[in-house]
Amino acid sequence: MSRAINLLVLLAIVLAGVASFGYLELDLAAVMGSGGLAQMGEYATRFLSPDVSAEHLRAVVRGALETLAMSGLGTLLAMVLGLLLALPAAGRFGWPLQGVARLLLNALRAIPELVWAALTVLAAGLGPNAGTLALALHTTGVLGRLFAEALENTPSEPAEAIRLHGASQVAAFCYGTLPNLWPQMLAYSLYRWENNIRMASVLGFVGAGGLGQMLYTTLSLFQEAQASTVIIGMLVLVLLVDALSDLLRQRYVRV
Repeated sequence: MSRAINLLVLLAIVLAGVASFGYLELDLAAVMGSGGLAQMGEYATRFLSPDVSAEHLRAVVRGALETLAMSGLGTLLAMVLGLLLALPAAGRFGWPLQGVARLLLNALRAIPELVWAALTVLAAGLGPNAGTLALALHTTGVLGRLFAEALENTPSEPAEAIRLHGASQVAAFCYGTLPNLWPQMLAYSLYRWENNIRMASVLGFVGAGGLGQMLYTTLSLFQEAQASTVIIGMLVLVLLVDALSDLLRQRYVRV
């Protein structure tokens, strides 16, 4: 019986693939034939000689620093706003505010970063300001939801004990809840920073600054050598941020 079900699933996958090709009207013959593969090979070969001139390398470094600043500031803003929204979303101020906060967090994270960037470019103009706002808005929705779930699972006894000794609600949260919540918050934030550094490299395609805008410009002008250098810069930046994030996670996050 299980073998028949597996065969039916496999057949359904094959049929879905064939139907997708038919529905999309993909012409593989036009891609593979008439010199299509040779043209793609020539285009890819032109990327193998990156532009390493001093002027272009300085521009790539400036773009990388701009991308790094966009991702870092966007994540930092999202941490603060996410925590502020997580408190009511976790039910700390009653169910009416809980529903409103959760609805707002769902709306923020439901809109992708590229859509936020397109909107913020219209509002803030071209450049890194729009990219930073786009990353902050989307990441606020993600981190706020994660922080709210962490708050709901955090033991309330330490904060209640501090409150019984006459401390304020803010002091009880800072000294009773936050120390238990901080490792999870940091882990979530570092993970989102890793994602944001990649996304910040893409937001430039809608004019949000950074390496993405440089890549879009060089590709639009068919400057393959310059585009290759920008892509290498993106790769190096992502690897450095991943290594730094792993180091911070091992140093400050208790497993």
